[in-house]
Amino acid sequence: MKIVYTLDQLHLRARENKWLGYFTVFCRVALAAGFIPSGMVKILGERFTALPNIHPMGSYLEALHHTGYYYTFIGVVQVLAAIFLLIPRTATLGAVLYFPVILNICILSLAVRFDGSLISSPLMVLACTYLLCWDYHKFKYIFPFYRNKDTLPPNFTRDNRFPGWFFLGVFVTILAVGFTVTNVFSIMPRNSYNDCTKNCQNSEDPQACINFCDCVHNQGKPLDSCVAAYNKAIKTKRNKR
Repeated sequence: MKIVYTLDQLHLRARENKWLGYFTVFCRVALAAGFIPSGMVKILGERFTALPNIHPMGSYLEALHHTGYYYTFIGVVQVLAAIFLLIPRTATLGAVLYFPVILNICILSLAVRFDGSLISSPLMVLACTYLLCWDYHKFKYIFPFYRNKDTLPPNFTRDNRFPGWFFLGVFVTILAVGFTVTNVFSIMPRNSYNDCTKNCQNSEDPQACINFCDCVHNQGKPLDSCVAAYNKAIKTKRNKR
């Protein structure tokens, strides 16, 4: 099949490039650095964040902290995934372990609009996806359309050309992710009431914004209901114009 041949050739060209090899090592180290501290906090049984319990993310992490050995288990998986990523022979296993954990963190961060990992977690998902693609030759046999049994050649020519377009794409992707996740939401709870109300003066309805911050940080209501009340206030104001 043409798609199989194309994927094989793209993958081989990527594996031949030394700069992409360096980038792969960078991703492995960076991802490991992101999981070891947070994983150790869980293994030691400490609370992961200083966010108040009334905060959407704070209440989730507080509940998670009280799940006993499940909390410890998550920390162990995070640390193991990080260590495996740092060892060349187990790097693939590390990426496999890492991906579902960071994907869950990413979805959680977006769901509760948490500033702390709103940008970093999507980028970490992309970096882990890159690592899985880097080891495509180890996974390709599970795809139903793949029939060939060849793998990477034992010896291939090292390509020293700098892949400018690739790294430009990485840079643009980082900017795109940062811009998207910081502008996709109509309002953000931030990490505290004061942080939340700082930008209310620039809001379409400052009072509705303040009410939203009070709803989240003082009343402790569910984020969805606070967002719904805010959107309703904005819609009502627009209809009165």
